[in-house]
Amino acid sequence: QVQLVEYGGGSAQPGGSLRLSCAVSGGSIDGYAIGWFRQAPGKEREGVSSMHIRDGNIYYRQSVQGRFTMSRDSATSTVYLQMNRLKPEDPAVYYCAANRRGYLLQLWQRQAADYWGQGTQVTVSS
Repeated sequence: QVQLVEYGGGSAQPGGSLRLSCAVSGGSIDGYAIGWFRQAPGKEREGVSSMHIRDGNIYYRQSVQGRFTMSRDSATSTVYLQMNRLKPEDPAVYYCAANRRGYLLQLWQRQAADYWGQGTQVTVSS
């Protein structure tokens, strides 16, 4: 019954910004660990950022640290990824995913998610 839907993908120029949203329906996200992952053509899916919703503990991929910011609004069961200073290596399909037990480290290290969104395309081009 839990469903994750991503919004906000699109095109941006290098150095530009996009804001992705992940809306979760079917229950409260309190206690969840939720992450953003991305997969570019011909490459493996990789973690971008993951957060424990209740306590705010968060991990970022080194290549996005300082440029991307993950946040959440538990009242609306929505998770965001603010993407600034986009680079040519950032284009990919971005997915949000949730571990309902709040196992942040497992989500981050093993992509151990119970639920996945369908993804939203991010394009960076001149």
